[in-house]
Amino acid sequence: MKVVTWNVNSIRTRLERAEAWLRAHEPDVLCLQEIKVVDEDFPRGVFEDLGYHVETWGQKTYNGVAILSRSPIEDVHRGLPHDGDDAQARLIAGTVDGVRIICVYVPNGKNVTSWHFAYKLDWLARLEELLTTACDKDQPLILLGDFNIAPDDRDVYDPDAWAGRVHFHPVEHAALARLTGWGLHDVFRKHHEQAGAYSWWDYRGAAFPRDRGLRIDLVLATRAMLERSKGCEIDREERKEAKGQSKPSDHAPVVATFS
Repeated sequence: MKVVTWNVNSIRTRLERAEAWLRAHEPDVLCLQEIKVVDEDFPRGVFEDLGYHVETWGQKTYNGVAILSRSPIEDVHRGLPHDGDDAQARLIAGTVDGVRIICVYVPNGKNVTSWHFAYKLDWLARLEELLTTACDKDQPLILLGDFNIAPDDRDVYDPDAWAGRVHFHPVEHAALARLTGWGLHDVFRKHHEQAGAYSWWDYRGAAFPRDRGLRIDLVLATRAMLERSKGCEIDREERKEAKGQSKPSDHAPVVATFS
């Protein structure tokens, strides 16, 4: 079972690249974030023609998440506990071949003194509530997506420069630790202990050529899935710009393989 998370930063802008990537890699499940389109405008026909079932929770201009799967997606759920009518489209879950898949786009937070940061922490607390009230840590479950948090020093190109900033703040690390403490494991770290593997590079400042990145796109799994994990890789090639191609997303796909 090949499961992928990818913040595409607008599915309509990245449609040609996403279609080509799917044809080349043929994952069983592809979880997308920042689709930036309402459900009725999501280009589902393109993906259905490739053999994928499609479930989305879209939003105009911002946010939006989707699950694409070769197998049917059952028991689909959208949103978090205590979401209001104006909730941002940031979580979609479904069960695929007996595995609970939860695709998330965690709020960015912008800066630590803003209301956006407080909203991010509240959102993470409600994600923790969803896990504790609606999920079973002893069952096959994968929580994956753009977390907008780099877990530790190995995941940041310059930990000293990022210390105390959004994406690398102790309060964010504590929130992430509470999520993993529920019964989740970082699948990438099962296979790679070294520093310097990133999944996001800013468009500005030649960050990608200089490899000034962060690993903020995570695949977390319960023990039942961790034991089935055969590998986890970041497809850095997809972040490269190429003549004749549309601009890449600022995130690279993260590919996890399970038996």
